[in-house]
Amino acid sequence: MRILPRRLSHLLLSSFALIGLGFSVSAWISKPAATPPNVVLFFMDDMGYGDLSVTGALGYTTPNLDRMAAEGSRFSNFLVAQAVCSASRAALMTGCYPNRLGVSGAFGPNSPVGLNPNEETLAELLKERGYTTGIFGKWHLGDHQQFLPLQQGFDEYYGVPYSHDMWPLHPWQAQANYPPLHWIDGNDKKDEIKDLNDAGKITASITERALGFIRKHKSKPFFLYVPHPLPHVPLAVSPTFKGKTAKGIYGDVITELDWSVGQIMGELKKQNLDKNTLVIFISDNGPWLNYGDHAGSSGGFREGKGTSFEGGHRVPCLVRWPGVVPAGRVCNKLLTTMDILPTVAKVCGARLPKNRIDGVDWLALLKGDNAMTPRTKFYYYYRKNSLEAVREGDWKLVFAHPGRTYEGFLPGQDGKPGQTTENHAFPTGLFDLRRDPGERYDVREQHPEIVARLEKVAEEARADLGDDLQKRTGANVREPGRVAK
Repeated sequence: MRILPRRLSHLLLSSFALIGLGFSVSAWISKPAATPPNVVLFFMDDMGYGDLSVTGALGYTTPNLDRMAAEGSRFSNFLVAQAVCSASRAALMTGCYPNRLGVSGAFGPNSPVGLNPNEETLAELLKERGYTTGIFGKWHLGDHQQFLPLQQGFDEYYGVPYSHDMWPLHPWQAQANYPPLHWIDGNDKKDEIKDLNDAGKITASITERALGFIRKHKSKPFFLYVPHPLPHVPLAVSPTFKGKTAKGIYGDVITELDWSVGQIMGELKKQNLDKNTLVIFISDNGPWLNYGDHAGSSGGFREGKGTSFEGGHRVPCLVRWPGVVPAGRVCNKLLTTMDILPTVAKVCGARLPKNRIDGVDWLALLKGDNAMTPRTKFYYYYRKNSLEAVREGDWKLVFAHPGRTYEGFLPGQDGKPGQTTENHAFPTGLFDLRRDPGERYDVREQHPEIVARLEKVAEEARADLGDDLQKRTGANVREPGRVAK
């Protein structure tokens, strides 16, 4: 029989005594409360599905984003709520179809409407939970002060209020009545972006502010939203990255954006925040294809920005959270930008908005439960409130509608847009996205039962949200914010 040392024997006897009193050693020793994770959300502008080297880009590489994909998960069936700027951003911030909020299109300077301050944004929910919230980049949900980020849940804001082509000096801008474009710091106008040299400082300036935010708020949970204005045209890049790729300025711009992601990821690691930070990378819609060599790649999906085909809606999505999100995984489940809000809210212990939302929680899938299917349906709305397609699983029914097409037109060169039409007559078609992700083969005649089922999905959408094409008003549409007259 082995005799235990006297000190160890006393420890064991003490432990048994505690157990006898109805306690366990693990309960007796208090555990520190888990620190809520930080959240970093990157949102690119007009970056296509095929614009990362991990998704097939040619002529340049995106090593920081590729590393993020390797260290986290890539979601290959991820859709934006609408394939246009303001509508897409409204959906991300609120978890709603933008047409439910009365938001459509891209708000211009001095727009009389914006995101209604009565809507609860992701920033507001996290701020209520004790998070410090910051946005550095493009807002585009209304440029009147009542609509700006500090009135929508953010503690800090530095960026541009809308797209930087809404600018009198855009080289190929047909409208000449846009006001000067200024940086906004908090609620105040600051330096004017006077020319493309100034625009070339956009990515670096946003990156610098984001890094400062991390350093300043490293001791408490934060939500950092980085909606980069590029690669939206007009393209501009800093001297450090100019001429660095074989794909001209577009490749240079993407390389600088990849650098920005790397800088922010590196700062998280430097501040020992890396393992407790959920990082999400997505884009606001697909590429603006008629800009040719100044536009990105849809990755082979049909059409691009401003359309209800997959090239307009499907965007890259990378998620990294060491020890929580599986590394090196590719997931093909259907997800959308609307699903970000309820998922992040659950991660951070925040409540959901009081008003109805359309997003679904996919935290279990995010953590690796591949048996989970969070979402099966999606409504493709565009223009003011036109239902142009519906999807259930891999089946997509496109309704006859007028819309933008890039097909049949030569793309532009050197920043000058090529021709498009906004009123192409698209016919009705049923597409099996599993076999035909390019949406080329109408199989309605082979699957009338699928058409009938998807028509019922469309009827649900019209009753709920309306449909301008059928002159129908939805029962659950809310009003946008409006400037008082």
